[in-house]
Amino acid sequence: MTNRQRFFMNGILLTAVGIAIRSVSLGFNSFITRTIGAEGMGLFSLIGTVYAFAVTFATSGISLTVTRLVASAIGEGRVGACRGILRSAVGYALAFSSVASLVLFFGAEYFGICILFDARTVGPLRILALSLIPISLSSVYSGYFVGVKRVAKNAVVQILGQIFKIGITTFFLLRYSSIGVEYGVIALAISMTLSEICLFLVALIQYIIDKRRHLPNPKTSEKHLGGILNMALPLALSAYVRSALLALEHALIPKRLRDGGSTQSEALSSYGILHGMALPILLYPIAPLSSFSGLLVPEFSEGVARKDGERLSRIASEAINATLAYSIGAMTMLALFSEELGYVIYDSYEAGKYILLMAPVIPIMYLDHVSDSMLKGIGEHVYSMWVNISDSFLSIILVWFLIPRFNIGGYALVIVIMEGYNFLLSFLRLRSRISIRITPVSSVLLPFASGFVASSISKRLFTFSGSLTPPVWLFLEILFAVCAFLSIYLIMKRLANVNKKRHPC
Repeated sequence: MTNRQRFFMNGILLTAVGIAIRSVSLGFNSFITRTIGAEGMGLFSLIGTVYAFAVTFATSGISLTVTRLVASAIGEGRVGACRGILRSAVGYALAFSSVASLVLFFGAEYFGICILFDARTVGPLRILALSLIPISLSSVYSGYFVGVKRVAKNAVVQILGQIFKIGITTFFLLRYSSIGVEYGVIALAISMTLSEICLFLVALIQYIIDKRRHLPNPKTSEKHLGGILNMALPLALSAYVRSALLALEHALIPKRLRDGGSTQSEALSSYGILHGMALPILLYPIAPLSSFSGLLVPEFSEGVARKDGERLSRIASEAINATLAYSIGAMTMLALFSEELGYVIYDSYEAGKYILLMAPVIPIMYLDHVSDSMLKGIGEHVYSMWVNISDSFLSIILVWFLIPRFNIGGYALVIVIMEGYNFLLSFLRLRSRISIRITPVSSVLLPFASGFVASSISKRLFTFSGSLTPPVWLFLEILFAVCAFLSIYLIMKRLANVNKKRHPC
C-alpha cells in the first residue's frame, strides 16, 4: 500500500469513527441539555474554562510532540527508538499531570469563587482533578498511534471511550440530576472522570499489544527527554498562556452579561445556549477534517525531513481546496436547516437562531483548523503560539466592551471577528512557506450552489419544518440533502472540468 493510499484509508477510518462518535455525542448532548437544562449547561461550560486550562497544563504539548518525534524516528529508519521516546514521554506526562491534579484539587475553592464567581463549581472541579493524570497518559499513546500511522488503535479507544462515557453518565445523571442543577453538574464531573480512567486503561492495553508486535528492542539506550523538552515546552508555554486567556475570557462572559442587565440564571442560560448548544452543531461536520488534518502533521513532518517541497505544495493545495468546498457546503446546509436543528435537538428557538447567525463563520473555522495542523507539521508551532496568544488577548478586550452592549450577540460577534483574524494570519504564514493553489470555482461557487439547491429540494420534498419536524424525519431530510449535494456537486464539477478542457484559455 502506498503512502497516499494509507493516508486516505486512515483518514476514512478516522472519519467514520469521528462521525459516529460526534453523532452519538450530539444526541447525548441533547439528552444532557434536556436533563440539566440551559442553566446547567452554562454552569458546566463555565467549569470547563478552568478545567480546560488544567488539561492543557497536564498534557503540556505531549501528544503532538510524540507524534512528530515518532514520525521522524520512523522516517529515519530508527523504529526501535520509539520505545525510548514513549518511556520519556510517560515520565514527562506524569510529572506535569500530577502537578496539575494537585493544584486543581486543592485550589478548587479559589478557582470556583474568585475566578468563576459561583460556589457551585467547587465540587465538580475537585472531582475533575482526578481525571488529569489519565488524560495526560492517554495523550501520549494517542500521539504515538498517529505518529506510526496505526490510527485504528485510536479508533478503538475512541469508540470504547464513548461507550463508557454514555453508560456512566446516563447512570449518574438519572440518579442525581432531579435533585438540582448543582447535583446534575456533579454527576457529569464524576462521569467524565471515570470515563477518562477507562479510556486510559484501554489505550495502555493497546500500546502494550502494539509494542510487542511492531517495536523491536533498541540496540543502544538513547535518551529522549531532552528532545521531548525542546519540542514540548514551547508548545506547552503557548498553550498555557492561551488556555489561561481563554479561561479568563469565558469566565468574563457571564459576568459581563450580568453587567449588561442579565440575572445570574439568564447569563448562564444564554451562555449555555450559544456555547453549549449552537457551537457543537456548527462543529459537528468538522469530524472528517479533524481526522485528515491530524494525519497531516506526520505527513508534513516527513516531507520537511525529506525536503520534498513539491509534494508538500500538492498536499497543501488539495487540503485547502477540499476544506473550502466541504465547509461551504456545510455552511449552506446548516444555515438552511438551522431552525429544525435547534428545535429537534434542543427544543430551543434560541439555539436555532444562533446556528443561523454563526453559520457564515464555518468556512473560516474549518480552514483555520486545517491550516494550523499543516503549520505544526512544518515546524511553525512557535508562530502559531503567538497568533493564538494574540487571538485570546484581543478576544478578552472585545468581550469586555461588546457583551454589555450587545448581550450574548456580542459574544457571537467576538467569535466571528477572532476566527477571521486567526485564520488570516495562519494562512498567510502557510503560503509564505508552501506554494498553495486555490480553485475558487470548484471550491467556493460550486459547493455553495450545490448546497443551496440540495437543501431547497430536500425541504420541498419533506413537508415538515421547524418545531413540527420529528427527529427521524429531520435525519432523513438532512441525509437526502447531503446525498443530493454530493451528486449535484460532482456533476457540476465534472461539467466545469470538461468545459475547461474544451476552452483552456
